Amino acid sequence: NYSTLLFEIKDSIAVITLNRPDKLNAWNEQMAIDISNALADCDNNDDIRAVVITGSGRAFCAGADYFSGDNSEFGKFDESSNELPLSWPKVMPWHVSKPVLAAINGHAIGVGITFPMTCDIRFVAENAKIQFAFVRRGILPELAPHVIVPRIAGFSNAADLMLTGRMISGRELADIGLATAALPADKVLEETILRAKECLKAAPVSVAVSKRLLWEGMTTPVEEMLHREVPLFFNIAEQADAIEGFTSFLEKRDPIWKLKVSKDMPDM
Repeated sequence: NYSTLLFEIKDSIAVITLNRPDKLNAWNEQMAIDISNALADCDNNDDIRAVVITGSGRAFCAGADYFSGDNSEFGKFDESSNELPLSWPKVMPWHVSKPVLAAINGHAIGVGITFPMTCDIRFVAENAKIQFAFVRRGILPELAPHVIVPRIAGFSNAADLMLTGRMISGRELADIGLATAALPADKVLEETILRAKECLKAAPVSVAVSKRLLWEGMTTPVEEMLHREVPLFFNIAEQADAIEGFTSFLEKRDPIWKLKVSKDMPDM
């Protein structure tokens, strides 16, 4: 029961669709709440192995809903509390133990681009208008792009996008590495789902551990990560899925994974 989203599960892939097409899927507090709840549902369901997030209509998300009349898109912030404002999702794609892929099917402005940057993999419509527009509105980029964007695209590219707030195309987004590929708009969701299906071939617990380490690696020194990986590697190598992975490979058959993220994750 999501008022701003559509939610569908098919073949172990959850598809979450931002669904305010008459507002170009503009972001508001209710969408942040719905997104958080949907992502939590995906994380808690072992039958869901990958998540795809896209938009309905011709936009992915045109940014915050500036025309709601009460500026509620900014939420409220109490400096004495560690709680995020209401318009910030409490559950982010990086919290989810499964791959989360963004199918940026159309225009993505402001939070419409910083939110998919918190996903693991992105495909984008080649002619989509993309803009980290915050500084041109007198505010700051939100949802941690100051860490994520320079780590992926380099400091200079991040500064170019976030300090100018200039408009780019989906093609340029892919050219600087912030999306895996730029495609015709009507192919974006299809290609993203195909890539999500590739994730289904991998062992769920192995994927969950590797994803956690990838996101930790945003701010972890190389030597520290090496020592972080070693005990996890040997823990995973002793589990049933490691045996199944090698056995199925030698027997030239598809693996049948036994471990579940909900109960078989190593202590991290």
